Amino acid sequence: MTETITSRPVRTGPPATPALGGLGLFTVLLAAALPLVDFFIVNVALPTIGADLSASEAVLELVVAGYGVAYAVLLVLGGRLGDLFGRRRLFLGGMAAFGLTSLACGLAPDAWSLVAARVAQGASAAAMLPQVLATIQATTTGPRRAKAMGLYGATAGLSMVAGQILGGVLVAADIAGTGWRSVFLVNVPVVLVGLFLAARAVPETRSARPEPVDVPGTFLLAASILTLLVPLTEGRAAGWPLWTWLSLAAFPFAAAAFFTVERRADRAGRTPLVPPSLFEIVSLRRGLLLIVPFSIGFSGFMFVIAVALQQGAGLGPVAAGLALAPLAVVFFLFSLAGPRLVARYGTRVVPTGAALQGVGLALMTLAAWRSWPDLGLVELLPGAAVAGAGQALQLPVVLRLVLSEVPAERAGVGSGVMVTTQQSSLALGVATLGTLFLSLVPGMGMRDALVTTLLVQLAGVVLTGLLSLRLPRTIA
Repeated sequence: MTETITSRPVRTGPPATPALGGLGLFTVLLAAALPLVDFFIVNVALPTIGADLSASEAVLELVVAGYGVAYAVLLVLGGRLGDLFGRRRLFLGGMAAFGLTSLACGLAPDAWSLVAARVAQGASAAAMLPQVLATIQATTTGPRRAKAMGLYGATAGLSMVAGQILGGVLVAADIAGTGWRSVFLVNVPVVLVGLFLAARAVPETRSARPEPVDVPGTFLLAASILTLLVPLTEGRAAGWPLWTWLSLAAFPFAAAAFFTVERRADRAGRTPLVPPSLFEIVSLRRGLLLIVPFSIGFSGFMFVIAVALQQGAGLGPVAAGLALAPLAVVFFLFSLAGPRLVARYGTRVVPTGAALQGVGLALMTLAAWRSWPDLGLVELLPGAAVAGAGQALQLPVVLRLVLSEVPAERAGVGSGVMVTTQQSSLALGVATLGTLFLSLVPGMGMRDALVTTLLVQLAGVVLTGLLSLRLPRTIA
């Protein structure tokens, strides 16, 4: 008997990239929400933290700034490490660390322990978040990627508002006597669920051509961000000592040195931490330029309104948080409609969104002028709803646009650059608009300081609208 052996063709080439399923997408979006929620969740908890831990205003500002600065400084490095060692591995490690540092924040015995735990929490977020966008970029294509990026943008915007609302509810609920500590402890069960889901549903990806860590670039980027954000955040509370001015004076030199080193590495054929050639992509460059004023205004508004409603209008943490509920609800609803509007009208929806946000902000400014100190949910509702619609037509679209043409092998670097720009701008918003508002209060009073700050933000919205006119008309 003769046996016939049929040979099968052997597949060659790189293995197929694993697809990100629905459960995996839910898991990475859950992780994307955590760092943004925690950036804003402490705004309404700060008065309670200060009273409980006998913390000065400068130390309380470090509770906010320590997290934001550590987060911003390490984001690009987190993206590079994911490209190098595997994004799923960094995602799981960063999420586990985020849970542990959240527990440390919730159990902090004194103010300085809380500051240290917040810095560590920001660092762990920087390891986790870049893997979200890089995983989406590497495991989705076409309409699935467009949908995933739209949901990411909606998650990011909603998290920033929901964080403040959730913070007020948790502080007032005083669950098991935990008070302000619950705003951090609530992360622990969420992280445990996220780790379980991620181990089952998030595929492993990494760059096809991973590059070693750019040590000089990492240090110079950190120096650039630190010399700008730290003095702006701490200067007013510290009385603007000499070191704050020296630090600000050093910022342009640190930034110039960073750009020079990165450009030299790029021309030599190496992959720097932030490749200058990446900015040759028009959609990325113009999108990042728009993210800066948008994020500065968003975070500055959230911080200022929280302080004004609690310390000026006399609202409790729940009422202060819920005053922004219309903004969150409308943002969510319009975010769902965003992909269809972009498919039909392209990026023209972004300047339309800027116009709506400007109208909403003007209505809230008018409400503050006419109704003070009786300012709350009812008075802010029309303006907050219109502003929420406008923001939803901007943020998800721009975040999707920035990464639309970034090559898959540079997904980690591209996502790190985008999130660093966003996070640095969020921190800058609290530092600049927050400092402006708090500096004006003693001389002008709470109402006039609030109105003036909102008008300054309105000018930023006008700038955002003008920049949006230069965006590419379509998204790749």
